[in-house]
Amino acid sequence: MNLQNEKDIKIAFFDIDGTLIDMNRKVISDQMLECLIRLKENHVILCIATGRPPVSVPHFPGIEFDAFLTFNASYCFTKDAVILSNPIPASDVQQIIKNAASIGRPVALASKDRMGSNGIDDDLTDYFAISKQTIDVAEDFDAFAQDEIYQIMLGCRAEDHDLLVKNAPGAKVTAWWDRAADIIPSNGGKGMGVGKILSYYGLTKDQAIAFGDGSNDIEMLEAAGTGVAMGNATENVKKIADVVCGSVADEGIYHYCLDHHLI
Repeated sequence: MNLQNEKDIKIAFFDIDGTLIDMNRKVISDQMLECLIRLKENHVILCIATGRPPVSVPHFPGIEFDAFLTFNASYCFTKDAVILSNPIPASDVQQIIKNAASIGRPVALASKDRMGSNGIDDDLTDYFAISKQTIDVAEDFDAFAQDEIYQIMLGCRAEDHDLLVKNAPGAKVTAWWDRAADIIPSNGGKGMGVGKILSYYGLTKDQAIAFGDGSNDIEMLEAAGTGVAMGNATENVKKIADVVCGSVADEGIYHYCLDHHLI
């Protein structure tokens, strides 16, 4: 177990859905908000690490995050700088669209500034609803698909993953829900994003803590000196984590930070 002294923690990374926000309540709790504010007061750098695009990262009252790892860290930035811009290779975007069509699945594409799909189905609709988003069918989808695309989202099952990235070597599947997946650059992922952010701030792995609950958080938890899985995390996430805190519904992060004198 690799638990760092609480005095060494200078930066904290948080997934959103199922970590900062209970997916049943769909809003941040007062205790979690208090935790973030107190971490900030203690000079801990706060970073969002999410599969969401920049436009759908929530704003929490009374707190500003310092850095953002969006699209599962394919696009990382602060208010002052773009730290990483890592789109999916254009040829792979076209191949993935074809692969998805071969199993009757529409896809949603996300550039830095917009999202659009070539259709909708129940899985895709429900996937976006988890984060209070809707998806629009893009009339200019073919033209939009030529833009820099950072993430592709679609409804699918685990057995579809290999087919979706067949003949698309520059892309890989990451997923935290059993009815949908995100497709990101093969050299990307939240773990790489954590490394880029640490370099940007001149910090080491041992000065970082990360909290997550889904399979797409595994690399992030491994990249931080202390990787904390939520009590509601999937078993594969708990297995690799340094420690498991309480569930998001039970204010797990708040109590962990309190117990370890981070707040």
